[in-house]
Amino acid sequence: MNIFRLAADMTHLASVLVLLLKIHTIKSCAGVSLKTQELYVIVFVTRYLDIFTSFVSIYNTFMKLVFLGSSISIVWYMKYHKAVRRTYDREQDTFRHWFLVLPCLLLALFIHEKFTFLEVLWAFSLYLEAVAILPQLVLLQRTRNIDNLTGQYIFLLGGYRGLYILNWIYRYFTEPHFVHWITWTAGTVQTLLYADFFYYYFQSWKNNKKLQLPA
Repeated sequence: MNIFRLAADMTHLASVLVLLLKIHTIKSCAGVSLKTQELYVIVFVTRYLDIFTSFVSIYNTFMKLVFLGSSISIVWYMKYHKAVRRTYDREQDTFRHWFLVLPCLLLALFIHEKFTFLEVLWAFSLYLEAVAILPQLVLLQRTRNIDNLTGQYIFLLGGYRGLYILNWIYRYFTEPHFVHWITWTAGTVQTLLYADFFYYYFQSWKNNKKLQLPA
């Protein structure tokens, strides 16, 4: 554990709490893509199956349970909560997210660190997480107007990935033989997908204007 890894985990946790705060308190999921949240459920379920086979630390297990539980809760709220589901913009959230799953699975079957069930699923979760934000970004571009909590949620998600890159750089120079090309490549692609959003986020903050993305 290092300061960059801890900061990344806390930023990721903060993003989830911001989204849950919006959904639970305001009873609204406006501007939130159910398609992205469903992909995150698949990401965390496939990545954290090792929770039943290995124990790293209490912290590690706690964080896995938090992300599993929160992702499932968000999807449940958006699909089944009477008040929240009425605010879901189904007509705008039309990205065919299931088309992302099969290519990521095929990629994991061919490019992985070890050909075992858990390792292939681990690689699959990395590839899928890299592109899971796409339905959300497309939805934001279509709706253009983004409320503060949704904007903060996306910003924190992107920040978490950026901090993980700093974590990898730190570990590369401080730990012998720390080389994980699959993780690095998927994480870099994921971070780059946020670049456009970050630009407009900082522009809105700099000019003290409401965040809007170009159509």
